[in-house]
Amino acid sequence: MTETIPAQFQVLDERFKYINGDFVLERLHAGSRKTEGPAYFPAGRYLVWSDIPNDRLLRWDETTGAVGVFRHFSGYANGNTVDRQGRLITCEQGNRRVTRTEHDGFVTVLADRYEGRRLNSPNDVVVRADGTIWFTDPIYGIFSDYEGNQADSEFGDDCYVFRLDPATGELRVVADDFCRPNGLAFSPDERQLYIADTRQEPSHIRVFDVTADGELAGGKIFAECDNGRFDGLRLDGAGRVWAAAWDGVHCFDTDGTLIGKLLLPESVANLTFGGPKRNHLFITAGISVYSLRVTVNGARYPQPAGA
Repeated sequence: MTETIPAQFQVLDERFKYINGDFVLERLHAGSRKTEGPAYFPAGRYLVWSDIPNDRLLRWDETTGAVGVFRHFSGYANGNTVDRQGRLITCEQGNRRVTRTEHDGFVTVLADRYEGRRLNSPNDVVVRADGTIWFTDPIYGIFSDYEGNQADSEFGDDCYVFRLDPATGELRVVADDFCRPNGLAFSPDERQLYIADTRQEPSHIRVFDVTADGELAGGKIFAECDNGRFDGLRLDGAGRVWAAAWDGVHCFDTDGTLIGKLLLPESVANLTFGGPKRNHLFITAGISVYSLRVTVNGARYPQPAGA
């Protein structure tokens, strides 16, 4: 049975005054060990997320409220997203690879090495309208056996942000100056990319311009975390950044001002907008998955050419 708790919005700036929604948070599930990587499938009206230490993906059905196992032995999956063809893209940090689950259920390995060296442990992932896949590659999945398989990094101390062209298989480093790159998200027009650095002190979000040839330029600090560390990121239709932090979800206006928070009883790892109108906020936090219908809509991104 779904549990409800009061929704606590903290207004820090007038721009957040009317950003709210339901008076209660719904706790959809509390049987995980560490939740991450929520991905919503609009065609099937269901949510998939990672339960990292238990090495599985779980699935919540929006029409029935039922929760079940989507995949056991998920490669200690962390971040997930849905591409423009409705396929699941997964960062398997234990298997040190990025995969795509095809419509027939077959799992295709998209990337597992760069210049002959094994990836560290892919963490979070987004897909652009041109089909390119952008992901972060810190060391959390090889740091210990708790969230993956303990191993040495084949990149030394380097943790990269990658761009993958699945059509050609080309894997390119687009950022190499992060301590622990983590959550990432495009602006609504996909001209900017926001990336969280979890372990840099203080933990912060940087914003880059995406050039015409798929490179990143700039990289100034957009916002710093005032409670713990940033993790997953998402943007709404107005370009505001919603970031996972230890005390809840932080909301930043386009100029980097922290305008408000949604406070939660567990440390937040990631979030996504879903539902038929993209105004259903799904949050992975601690052992739980929460949901809240809000007064903003998740970003509607450009469609692939010819779609």
